[in-house]
Amino acid sequence: MGFKFSLILSRKISKSEINTLREAGCGQAEFSTDTLPTDASVTVARLDFDDTESPSLEEAIESGLAAVKAVPDLGIPGLNVPAQPAHLPAAEHEAAGDLVDALAEE
Repeated sequence: MGFKFSLILSRKISKSEINTLREAGCGQAEFSTDTLPTDASVTVARLDFDDTESPSLEEAIESGLAAVKAVPDLGIPGLNVPAQPAHLPAAEHEAAGDLVDALAEE
């Protein structure tokens, strides 16, 4: 079991964009559809991660965010980070919280 989080993208994505995202670092992500957090009538893509390779939750999230930048005109209006397993050091939880706070300020 790895670091779990989800990225809500700003729009639907094509099969070629899915391939681009997989090549850019989202190979472990599960792709599905969701709705825009601010407008439930807009259908968008959702990437669910269970990252078993990154050494920290912060690095896992940063890797996912960087991969999305490989697709032009694609944004990330939503980030969901569920409670992580208790075996993670407290510093991991704090670092992930700081990252989420920084994204909220953008």
